[in-house]
Amino acid sequence: MHDYLVVGLGLAGISFCETLEKAGKTFHVISDNSQQSSLVAGGMYNPVILKRFTLAWKAQEQLDLAMPFYRDLERKLDVKLDHKLRVLRKFASVEEQNLWFEAADKPGLGGFLSTDIQQNQNPHLNAPFGFGEVLHTGRIDTAMLLSSYTQYLQEKGNLTLHPFIFDHFKAFPDHISYKTMQAKRIVFCEGYGLKNNPFFRYLPLNGTKGELLTIKAPDYKEENVIKSGVFTIPMGNDLYRVGATYKWKDKTNTPTEEAKTELLEKLKTFLSCDFEIVDHVAGIRPTVVDRRPLVGRHPEHQNLYVLNGFGSRGVMIAPYASQQLFNYVENGTDLDSEINIDRFTKKYYQKKKVE
Repeated sequence: MHDYLVVGLGLAGISFCETLEKAGKTFHVISDNSQQSSLVAGGMYNPVILKRFTLAWKAQEQLDLAMPFYRDLERKLDVKLDHKLRVLRKFASVEEQNLWFEAADKPGLGGFLSTDIQQNQNPHLNAPFGFGEVLHTGRIDTAMLLSSYTQYLQEKGNLTLHPFIFDHFKAFPDHISYKTMQAKRIVFCEGYGLKNNPFFRYLPLNGTKGELLTIKAPDYKEENVIKSGVFTIPMGNDLYRVGATYKWKDKTNTPTEEAKTELLEKLKTFLSCDFEIVDHVAGIRPTVVDRRPLVGRHPEHQNLYVLNGFGSRGVMIAPYASQQLFNYVENGTDLDSEINIDRFTKKYYQKKKVE
């Protein structure tokens, strides 16, 4: 009898497993790696929404948990995950510069927006109005995290790699069973795969397809993240991640020519050196109608839980949401009302009535 069965091993699953392990709880993970959003993510942690110069939701609280969380994982897995990077937002005009300074005076934002305009020093960048610098930023190597953590769980015998088949699952009043396994509780961390979950598919998980390119640009020589119509993230060895697109209709993990064209057109508005495309990936972000995570207990089954809906900010949100869920389950503390799936309970009973 495990304390928990965890379904899914993206950022949500890893964060929750780490929270469990630190608390001395036993768990087993089932994952089929079908959801690619964590794997293909840019991996940036950035407390500011750069389109509007506003603070991201609970940015400070999330960073306070995320930074020590990833440091601990680096020590535990003996890998480099956290790459500190400056994020520079390209200004399109003097008006944008002024909006930046106005934003820097707002409560909460001052500690994250530098008021020094960074002049462009890169001959291959078109940035006559310079850049605004976001502070306390960087990139988590999500691909390294996923592969290292998968190996860690396999070595411990805590991971089963296969699709979760609901026909083999049963929920009882005091425990759950799956094939030959039993656990006190189950937590679904399936990303966009939640759409196929018969217990939680009532939740309004929309899913937004994102595509990224990796380019090789030997002459670019840029050490900072540059954000304009798209971002470029330095990955080392003259490689840069370029992204990202946001599409709401296509729900496949297949890269498209349309997205590639869109990314290249935006990239060429500010990058003038030659480059070649060396990779093109796609994944479905688990996005929610009200742009808040989906965390909490099933309306009727008391030992079924969900941890999902992190959108494009999973690196920052995952440790915070995992801690919220753990404290809710184990200590009886209230969930943050903005992430609690109770906000959609009415929708659950409406759907059930129709069915």
